[in-house]
Amino acid sequence: MRALVRETRLHPAQFILPLFVCPGEGVRREIGSMPNNYQLSIDELVKECVEVQSLGIGGVILFGLPESKDETASGAYADDGIVQRAIRAIRRETSRLLVMTDVCNCEYTSHGHCGFVKDNDVDNDVTLQWLAKTALSHARAGADIVAPSDMMDGRVGAIRQALDANGFEKIPILSYAAKFASVFYGPFREAAESAPQFGDRRSYQMDPANGREAMREIELDLEEGADMIMVKPALPYLDLIAEARRRFNVPIAAYQVSGEYSMIMAAARNGWIDCERAMFETLTSITRAGAGTILTYFAKPAARLLG
Repeated sequence: MRALVRETRLHPAQFILPLFVCPGEGVRREIGSMPNNYQLSIDELVKECVEVQSLGIGGVILFGLPESKDETASGAYADDGIVQRAIRAIRRETSRLLVMTDVCNCEYTSHGHCGFVKDNDVDNDVTLQWLAKTALSHARAGADIVAPSDMMDGRVGAIRQALDANGFEKIPILSYAAKFASVFYGPFREAAESAPQFGDRRSYQMDPANGREAMREIELDLEEGADMIMVKPALPYLDLIAEARRRFNVPIAAYQVSGEYSMIMAAARNGWIDCERAMFETLTSITRAGAGTILTYFAKPAARLLG
């Protein structure tokens, strides 16, 4: 009876699995703070993507760990960068998998910030040039969707202009439109080796207290050409996912971030909660709030159980 009248349903096709690609061969290095998630060399990443496709999961989003870092994030937009090579390898071995890429600089800069640093602050306008080049290089490699996560002002417009000018007007942009300066990113920074070497990212990520500002950020990104928008993190901002769903008639994604995943896994491993039930309850709440797409590290176990 409950199944018959259920209002909110989950399906593997709505999940996007974040994956971390690193240099080397045969590398499958478990991330200590994120059990069952790994830094993967390209050959291992391809195997993971074949499995993701077989489970009917909606797609993957790629984060790169370059061989070296510098002050200009050159590895982010190099044609032979780690993500660019990974996209091409995935394309050779999968036919139906949607490949999304994270467009940011923090994994590639020696200082760990999301853009060009001048006088201990990030220069917004210089950073836009890097982001546009990175998105274009991902599109050339075969990405289906580019997803800027840096929170620089004007980056959606800069990326849209670069894509359109080079024949990629059909590549959609999923904007991390409302990305908050959250404590829940901690495990990700281990996974992506992207912790800032000084200060923090609060000067360009959003204040968790500001819901009305989040709606303005979303509206501005849509005006610049975003095709889809994201709220990140998910669980602490369910109210803003719901508000965005009411206001904007576009696809809405939410990112169930590393800290959200790791809290559930840690509590489950201590016997404090049931992992499976917590996984489905949180994914259902995000969907019920209005997100049609969920980036989640639970994509594979959830898809197996739903299947």
